[in-house]
Amino acid sequence: MVLSLNNSEFQTSTWTTLHYFLIKIIKLSNDTTVYLAKLTVHNSQWRENDQQNQRKNANLLRSSSTWILALLPPDSIEQLLARTQAIAGLTLAELAGQLEVKLPVDLKRDKGTVGQLIEAALGACAGSKAEPDFPHLGVELKTLPIDRYGKPLESTYVCVAPLTGTVLEQFAESWVCRKLQRVLWVPIFAEREIPLAERIIGNGFLWQPSAMQYQALQQDWEELMEQISLGGLDQIRGANGKYLQLRPKAANSKALTTGIGSQGEAVQTLPRGFYLKTSFTSAVFAAQFNLA
Repeated sequence: MVLSLNNSEFQTSTWTTLHYFLIKIIKLSNDTTVYLAKLTVHNSQWRENDQQNQRKNANLLRSSSTWILALLPPDSIEQLLARTQAIAGLTLAELAGQLEVKLPVDLKRDKGTVGQLIEAALGACAGSKAEPDFPHLGVELKTLPIDRYGKPLESTYVCVAPLTGTVLEQFAESWVCRKLQRVLWVPIFAEREIPLAERIIGNGFLWQPSAMQYQALQQDWEELMEQISLGGLDQIRGANGKYLQLRPKAANSKALTTGIGSQGEAVQTLPRGFYLKTSFTSAVFAAQFNLA
């Protein structure tokens, strides 16, 4: 099966349990073409044969609904920033309307909705893989809710923390380092009283850690990883780490993984994730927008 879109061919090797699909092409901006595939079976997956054209192939985002959005990844940093600028100033409802995606009333059950919407609009292609959202550009996308003064309203998830086999790992090789090497920050004006649909997408910007920021993140990471490797996982609190913190990340208390106990034994524990504290992201945003 071959689908043609903007003179590019997307060849599939298999569709998993696919019974029916419908392709609909819409224009998001001058350089951005989106197509929607309506599937009768959830979680169908697109697999491509042609690795040489991987950057040009469309990205199918899995969805809990029957609509799956696909967008061509940007070819360059300049194109990525142009797309970012194109959505700045839109409300989430306006962007969802352009993409013909249904926006939930709130984020109680769909906490990742905003990030997924921005990923779709910009053409992020990493999905849930442990790599930057735009791997061919080396750029990680982070959306961050802020208040009217530009202050972050919550900490920022970075990646899952490895809880075993961590003794020989170095910071430069860690996923924390890789994810934060170059970040596209997209602020969302999202004070609590503003309905989700009316929240506004701010001006995104590209950021790289300074030498001082890199050193501080490395120090936090090394201290946290040392505690993990020595079986001190249960003693780690959100207050540990100056800018980087470690805390449980699981949809429910039954989602357990293997960690290291206080005696060096294997234990079942909640998965952990690395998060940037608001003190760190506040400084990043203050420097970018000249905030007091």
